[in-house]
Amino acid sequence: MLSKRARLIYNPTSGREEMKRRLPDILQKLDQAGIETSCHATTGEGDATLAAAEAAERDYDMIIAAGGDGTLYEVINGLAEKPNRPPLGILPLGTTNDFARAMGIPRHWEYACDLILQQYTKSIDVGKANSRYFINIAGGGSLTELTYDVPSRLKTMIGQLAYYMKGLEKMTRLRPTELRFDAAGVGEFNDEFMMFLICNSNSVGGFEKLAPESKVDDGMFDVILVKKCNLAEFIRLVSLALRGEHLNDSHVIHFRTNDLRVTTPDYVQINLDGEYGGRLPFQFKVLPGHIDIFVDELGISTYR
Repeated sequence: MLSKRARLIYNPTSGREEMKRRLPDILQKLDQAGIETSCHATTGEGDATLAAAEAAERDYDMIIAAGGDGTLYEVINGLAEKPNRPPLGILPLGTTNDFARAMGIPRHWEYACDLILQQYTKSIDVGKANSRYFINIAGGGSLTELTYDVPSRLKTMIGQLAYYMKGLEKMTRLRPTELRFDAAGVGEFNDEFMMFLICNSNSVGGFEKLAPESKVDDGMFDVILVKKCNLAEFIRLVSLALRGEHLNDSHVIHFRTNDLRVTTPDYVQINLDGEYGGRLPFQFKVLPGHIDIFVDELGISTYR
């Protein structure tokens, strides 16, 4: 039996408040396996970041993030600058769980707990964006503003449908933006673009083929630039992306780099793992193998 201390940081409103209902069962399962677990329920924006930083300083054996991508993003930002970074367990109980899907972490709480109890870890890359951090996706352009446009109460009530409703509204207001990209080992791009995505994994917004070759442990970003196009062309591009056939399209520029600077004369907001990250200019760098995540030892994708 294990004998370890864990700090469980959870969002009580995640996934239509499923975490609230499952908490006693989760604590019982961890306790029976010998993991003494204390809890922190988040109370607002930035709270999970502070809780994760405090947990790292108090030398817990592990930290468990329970919620969606937003909760995970905040926890990563609390851990990334600490010299001591305990391994991280993930209970994907949010509206969107892109990173958990990419890592094959089961969506069902009981199976996700079983995976943590196996105590097998994988070192993953972390993206640094100016002074913030992300593990899944960074992006800019009018459509990437979608995720933080959706009110949290709406997400709790109607789940994934909230994103699609907002997405349809956004697509009627597509506009290109003048952007400049300076990519280490690649070169420069200066043109009008609809959006750009900096991928650290292969699962982005439910699109599992958006960056099909992207890996969380290869020390590189997969960068996708979408050039100026009209609505019909953009819709066609989305249909190609669903099949993983978009990277060779004439409207797409795709490259890999570990250091990218993005500038613009316009006002452009940046999205980090689905959360508002600030506005350009930004420099994005890969921190290789920066955080350990509990994953399946056999590498079997079990997200369901």
